[in-house]
Amino acid sequence: MTALDFTPAAGAAPRSRQVWAHATTEASLILRNGEQALLALVIPIGILVAGRFLGSRFGLDFPTLAPSVLALAIWSSCFTSLAISTGFERRYNVLERLAATPLGKSGILLGKATAIALVTGVQLVVLLGVALVLGWRPGLDPVALVIAVVACLLAAGAFAGLALCLAGTARPEITLAVANLVYLIGLVGGGILLPVASHPAWARPIISLLPTAALGEALRNGTAMTLVVLAVWCAGTLVVARKVFRWTS
Repeated sequence: MTALDFTPAAGAAPRSRQVWAHATTEASLILRNGEQALLALVIPIGILVAGRFLGSRFGLDFPTLAPSVLALAIWSSCFTSLAISTGFERRYNVLERLAATPLGKSGILLGKATAIALVTGVQLVVLLGVALVLGWRPGLDPVALVIAVVACLLAAGAFAGLALCLAGTARPEITLAVANLVYLIGLVGGGILLPVASHPAWARPIISLLPTAALGEALRNGTAMTLVVLAVWCAGTLVVARKVFRWTS
């Protein structure tokens, strides 16, 4: 008869399980937050519905508006939601305490990245479904599809870098105000919702260099040059975020 061994075997969970647990917790907290749900789904769906039935009155055709709203979803999750949640986690020393666990700082960042990817994926699936129901029929050009996927990944990195730069240096109240203000500026004048060509001629060269505009144009037109702009922003913001981010407030 084999004896049973009840000796405690204390030890940390596998790294992948730690990161996944942190990611799912972060994602559930974001999705349960009313303000984040407003940014993630309510506003984009409202824009889709309004654009489908009223867009022609304002010169907005639905085939152009639908991919713009997908870009808006990435902007809201990877910048605004990440900045606000991280800012308040710093305020209440959540990051400092998590960093002292086996998860560590690298695990926190991996978990946050995975959580934002999960939330953004849910957004895109829901918004894509709504757009298709409303009559949007995207093109199936494989080159444009590859450009769109790469643009989304680079833009997510760029927006996350901006979010961490803001949340890692400012007080949470300032982060909350600035993140929402920048979100609105990007929405209206940053080339996400409205094509760069619809802005005044003098402003187009400036707007076209913004990561928001580059993502919008990549999804609307499949423009390859936008990937250069996004790659520069992605690399630059992540490097700066690594330098300036503070784990405690």
